Amino acid sequence: MKQTIIVTGGLGYIGSHTVVELLNEDYDVVVIDNLSNSSESVIDRIRAITKKGIHFCNIDIRNYDALEEIIGYYQESATAVIHFAACKSVGESMSKPDKYYDNNVNGTLNLLRAMKKYNIGNLIFSSSCTVYGQADELPITEKTPIKPAESVYGRTKQICEQMIKDFHAEYNFSSILLRYFNPIGAHISAEIGELPNGIPDNLIPYITQTAIGKREQLTVFGTDYDTKDGTCVRDYIHVVDLAKAHVCALKASNKKDYTAEPINLGTGNGYTVKEVLNAFEEYNDVILNVKFGERRCGDVTSAFANADYAYSELNWKCELGLKEMVISAWKWEQNNNK
Repeated sequence: MKQTIIVTGGLGYIGSHTVVELLNEDYDVVVIDNLSNSSESVIDRIRAITKKGIHFCNIDIRNYDALEEIIGYYQESATAVIHFAACKSVGESMSKPDKYYDNNVNGTLNLLRAMKKYNIGNLIFSSSCTVYGQADELPITEKTPIKPAESVYGRTKQICEQMIKDFHAEYNFSSILLRYFNPIGAHISAEIGELPNGIPDNLIPYITQTAIGKREQLTVFGTDYDTKDGTCVRDYIHVVDLAKAHVCALKASNKKDYTAEPINLGTGNGYTVKEVLNAFEEYNDVILNVKFGERRCGDVTSAFANADYAYSELNWKCELGLKEMVISAWKWEQNNNK
């Protein structure tokens, strides 16, 4: 009997790529998504890549009754939940904290309550390197102390991680906290990629939308950071590598019980914003219209991972580099605007 995996936020950027990898591994997939930052058209794009379908439920995880009904309906076959559904803009979180606490924290609480009720035994949680704040030492390992996050978004991830830990006191389940660094890029097919509603907050979609003419100009926030060229340093990871890590986490959880186990997902390399811009221009033969502005509230100077634990525990490591990231992102933007 096939395992059924419930994926919240499964039509979003990281969620859709993970759904593809799950289908490629012959899992049945149930997607829960309220389409607040995604599109139902992604279902057809996933089918075009995998030649397989999914079960789709258009509900908001803040609606406990609707969520509980779906979890209950699939309780017999569902073996795990991968939880992506969250607002994720650092900048927006600073101006709209209510939105982020309501969606990220209350939504996760509802999910945990429903999983507990129906004894779903495995949770893979989409967390973030923002839980570390500005680390004192780099690279960041799982033993790096958690600091008060620089952004409301990061604080919601810290709270959700703690809730998951606390639920282990009364609920026998396995949970892994996947702390992402900075996912970019798109599927090689150019069928799915990062498609934010409205003005993008993340670097790559703003780059690609500027390159294709949707945006007049790209603003780089801050040029006076203590880095090689004054711009922030991040560990950029190809979204397909990240998606495959979730499948590895599921397989690991089938063999071993975890209690809110934190695992960093990154490449171990840090690139400045300027280096990413230069790589995009070089590999795609594109010139970007860039201006340099003030620092953005909530951003840290540098963050990149030590990913050794992910390799030893999940048998996973990144296979794709910055070149593949920027080329795939540009192909996706072009394909999406034909």
